[in-house]
Amino acid sequence: MCITGNRHLPTCRASKTMQAMIDGYVAAIHAAAETGIPLHIRGGGTKHFYGNAMHAGSTVLDMTGYHGIVDYEPTELVITARAGTPLAELEAVLERHNQMLAFEPPYFGVAATLGGCVAAGLSGPRRATAGAVRDFVLGVRMLDGKGRNLNFGGQVMKNVAGYDVSRLMVGAQGTLGVLLEISLKVLPKPVHEMTLRMSMNEVTAIKTMNEWAGKPLPISATCYVRDELFVRLSGTESAIRATRQKLGGDEEQNGEAFWHSIRNHSHDFFQMASPLWRLSIQSTAPPVRLAGKQMMEWNGSLRWLTSDQTDDLDMIRVAAELAHGHATLFRRGGISAHAFHPLTSNMMKIHRLLKQKFDPAGIFNRGRLYSEL
Repeated sequence: MCITGNRHLPTCRASKTMQAMIDGYVAAIHAAAETGIPLHIRGGGTKHFYGNAMHAGSTVLDMTGYHGIVDYEPTELVITARAGTPLAELEAVLERHNQMLAFEPPYFGVAATLGGCVAAGLSGPRRATAGAVRDFVLGVRMLDGKGRNLNFGGQVMKNVAGYDVSRLMVGAQGTLGVLLEISLKVLPKPVHEMTLRMSMNEVTAIKTMNEWAGKPLPISATCYVRDELFVRLSGTESAIRATRQKLGGDEEQNGEAFWHSIRNHSHDFFQMASPLWRLSIQSTAPPVRLAGKQMMEWNGSLRWLTSDQTDDLDMIRVAAELAHGHATLFRRGGISAHAFHPLTSNMMKIHRLLKQKFDPAGIFNRGRLYSEL
């Protein structure tokens, strides 16, 4: 029996169609496990550049057909949707209720899906103040390497004791299972926003961003590029007006467009053909002296580097480690190096054990995260 009401619940026909698709995915998993031919789990394909190359000869498991909002009650600030749901569709529904995905996931293309967003685990400009993708994942429904239909978490922040498996799927690059449905916490959109722009050098910018981060200011995003610091204020109009007087700077008239360009890498900085590195380091770390051009986000804890110095791969990763972080080759630009920072032996052991537990035949996105997985 199918129930309909004021929630966005599927119809009986849609439910049967979706179940048929799940049955098809299960059959594909069983076939892959039997033949040893791995599966390439793919949504909109907008993040195909991110991560290591897929195993040659992989069979594509297209998730775009498994889409639609399963459950959404605005007053509860929780939305559940299928993995193939376009991010644009999901955010349009939230927009109608003046709500948002607070971690501002990047799209990198109009076909971006919710499943790809969670599997990649990438967050946008608001991450330093609102939280990362995994902070908003409440539960997932997924298929493991045996084709079992599993549910983890729920639709509340705290539901059961034990290991939070649902958030383990964030950033796993689809190597642990096929995401079917995801429940996310959403937040109300800010009443008002304003972006300030001020000129300063890199050392001053790092110091300034971290000083502001320790104060009760309505700052929702920071970005330093080409000797200018951009600061987004979010909150009530009176709070923003008072904060602007404290911080100074000039108002950026195209603030919304600027943050959109940072979120989706349409800003001029990201248009260079050079390899693009993503350094996640301690926010207070001094300027990282590496050849190339840099941009800072998240109060200095995220530093983007474009560099043609392909001989300095180890130097870049050592510099990130010295700054208490790691470096990811985000966009290759012709480099054949591994995308993700090498793991310690203990961490790799944990990754292997998890892979063995969820995907014993090693068929999901083989090599996407690490060649050993």
